[in-house]
Amino acid sequence: MTARFDTPMRARLAGLAICLAVIAVFAGANAHLVAVSFASQPDCVLSPTMEGAAFRAAKPAC
Repeated sequence: MTARFDTPMRARLAGLAICLAVIAVFAGANAHLVAVSFASQPDCVLSPTMEGAAFRAAKPAC
């Protein structure tokens, strides 16, 4: 039976490739999160002075 990584160099390269793939997925997910957060800002929110209104994360626009 042969080893999957028959040399230490191949094992090191495989580990490096896996690490780079994980970093790329993490960076891509964060970039997507930032893009969606900027694209989905609401136009109007209730003012906290109105009855039944709660504080919101957005600024009042109406």
